[in-house]
Amino acid sequence: MKLEVTEEFQKDWGDTPSFDQLMALDGEMYRQVARRKTFKFLLKETFYFAKIHQGVGWREILKNIIQGRLPILGAENEYDAIRALTKLGIKTMTLAAYGRRGWNIAEQESFVLTRSLEPAISLEDFCANWAVDKPSLKLKRALIRRVASITRKMHENGINHRDLYICHFLLKENELEALNGNKDVDLYLIDLHRVQIRAKTPMRWLVKDLAALWFSSMDLGLSRQDLFYFIYHYTGNKATKELTGNKKFWAEVKRKARILKAKPIKA
Repeated sequence: MKLEVTEEFQKDWGDTPSFDQLMALDGEMYRQVARRKTFKFLLKETFYFAKIHQGVGWREILKNIIQGRLPILGAENEYDAIRALTKLGIKTMTLAAYGRRGWNIAEQESFVLTRSLEPAISLEDFCANWAVDKPSLKLKRALIRRVASITRKMHENGINHRDLYICHFLLKENELEALNGNKDVDLYLIDLHRVQIRAKTPMRWLVKDLAALWFSSMDLGLSRQDLFYFIYHYTGNKATKELTGNKKFWAEVKRKARILKAKPIKA
């Protein structure tokens, strides 16, 4: 068994909680699927988010292996991702506690607790009206630059998100004033459940992340120059040079983004 609890969380709890006590937590449910639930709870005057895993089962493990994917067995994947991003200086959730128990990988119990970033707004919601209510060039470029730099740093360090949509970047409301100043904008990357970490990010996963960003920003009224600005800050090369030298790569990103756009919306 492994159990890590931060001093700050222990202080809010009033003691060192046991594994069973943390697995038994409950609160305002945000998502619940088979053997996994995500919810928010209040402890003292601090809100936390919890992801509780009850084991994925052998069927899920075998399905992933047959499809050539490494199965996600529990909360450890998100725990590792938070630590990796934090080490790189990428803003994300703050760990409060993590635990894992069980030798049977199909039935392993685990959890990860993080401090809530609320009040916050997703980048998707923040930019939702851009197509009709144009933002200032300064604001738009600051956000594009930040998204590009986060993505570049991840990819250069062997990390890919797998769900890199703009809804998974958060702006904390108490930091929004930075948007009106000369400071760089802080964005917090969330939903790290499926993050992959390797020595080097394979090309297909670079394409997947970039396609997700492109798809999720298609309705924001961004210009060709905005795209070029992103490419410059993601690659460090002028967009014209990059699109010529890596034409097949960016064509594949565009193709994947269009496939995502064409998919029917699930009810």
